[in-house]
Amino acid sequence: MAQKTALVTGAAQGIGAGIARVLAGRGYAVAVADLKKPAAGFFFVRTDVSREPAVRACVRAVLRRFGRLDALVNNAGLANAANGPVEKLALAEWNRRLGTNLTGVFLMTKHCVPQLRAARGAVVNIASTRALQSEAHTEAYAASKGGVAALTHALAMSLGPRVRVNCISPGWIAHAKLRPKDHAQHPVGRAGRDADIAELVAYLLSDAAGFISGQNFVVDGGMTRKMIYL
Repeated sequence: MAQKTALVTGAAQGIGAGIARVLAGRGYAVAVADLKKPAAGFFFVRTDVSREPAVRACVRAVLRRFGRLDALVNNAGLANAANGPVEKLALAEWNRRLGTNLTGVFLMTKHCVPQLRAARGAVVNIASTRALQSEAHTEAYAASKGGVAALTHALAMSLGPRVRVNCISPGWIAHAKLRPKDHAQHPVGRAGRDADIAELVAYLLSDAAGFISGQNFVVDGGMTRKMIYL
């Protein structure tokens, strides 16, 4: 049997890099689409996921290299950031975040669908707990990630039964040393790690998850369920 192939966007660093490593460890041939080249030696296609010609070229390059596509992980996105009061939020900044975080998921899925259908493959989209709760002045990011969660169940209805589509909404995934009180905000006693997300991605792409589609899995150590009294 030919080796299964996974395409992971935004995998040069952080959660995406962790996903790529875990999938490679599970036996996938892994292709990475990002604006930056990853440190690991994965097949790399420099791609701006908000631009359709770039996405189309990326998928073609992956198919030329591997000849098939079994799994797509839409992880690329601009990080959460406060943009100031909504009345001062520039349309260009709104469009930039929606273009990368949401339109990028649409475009990449659109151009991978034929191969995913042929392989009876699966898609995992990476949203955020900010789809469910917010800080002030983060309208563009929250809207983009809320859109990813909604787009996930829409795609699951349209692409099933041959292609399953699910979503993961990570909470606080630490990439720097945190204070003890930061970890203590989580009922599990710590902030998240890249592997916490990557392991769930690997499961959702596997045949073991064959009865799961259209779902949004919140992976946040219980933080969004914790009551806070002021």
